Amino acid sequence: MKEPVARSDLRLALGGAYYGTLRRLLWLKERKSFACERCEAILPYSATSHKTPLMRRLRDVDMWMQENKVTNLRLASARVNGIVLRPGQTFSYWYLIGRPTAKKGYLPGMLLRNGKAVAGVGGGLCQLSNLIFWMTLHTPLTVTERHRHGYDVFPDSDRTQPFGSGATCFYPYGDLMIRNDTADDYQLLVTVGEHDLIGEWRCSAAPECRYEIVERGHEMRAEYWGGYTRHNVLWQQRFDADGVLLDEKPVVRNDAIMMYSPYLEEGGTSG
Repeated sequence: MKEPVARSDLRLALGGAYYGTLRRLLWLKERKSFACERCEAILPYSATSHKTPLMRRLRDVDMWMQENKVTNLRLASARVNGIVLRPGQTFSYWYLIGRPTAKKGYLPGMLLRNGKAVAGVGGGLCQLSNLIFWMTLHTPLTVTERHRHGYDVFPDSDRTQPFGSGATCFYPYGDLMIRNDTADDYQLLVTVGEHDLIGEWRCSAAPECRYEIVERGHEMRAEYWGGYTRHNVLWQQRFDADGVLLDEKPVVRNDAIMMYSPYLEEGGTSG
């Protein structure tokens, strides 16, 4: 990977305005294809479910950011909970949630900017997009847009998922989009519990296959410019009801600049 180049605030602002405009034009042009129907009735079958802890100690990150994140997650989760994704429709994370502003009740939480953790209104919502993305990889739904930070900021600590299994989000053009290419309806359920963010994809028909995600090609490299980078590929495996592997395909390739020593001991995120 090339050595990272710091972009000026002006360039970042101009780029954000340009790509933000393009994204809003896309939403306007394709608005009929985006899922927006919310249904209180729960679809009968569970396709997949997952949960992640709300509070996690991270090096050099104040816990008040984590506490504010919980408020932000409650607000955003309410906007996507119960959404039904019909065949041919696309789920757009930001189309449903909208801009997270203080006026709407969002609080300053942790954001990652140029490889550093900073405070920003609406910070912490990546936990929700991470959860939705990871669950989607365990279904036949198609991820059409997903982003990942170019920096690996925190070393592994109590990791239960492979490196690079999340989806970062930055309003409005850093979106998570999921298309339903199946013949069945899917419904997203998300709740903020006492200790965990809990999610599930429900389906109108009983799932015929089971999906697993495996990591391959994981490595950390010393680059010529003095830093370290991290790489892997995530593969989706599809099994039938008897556990027989039907097929597999690469779904995510991750390349990131490491912001910590690769020789840091386990537990290095605690502070």
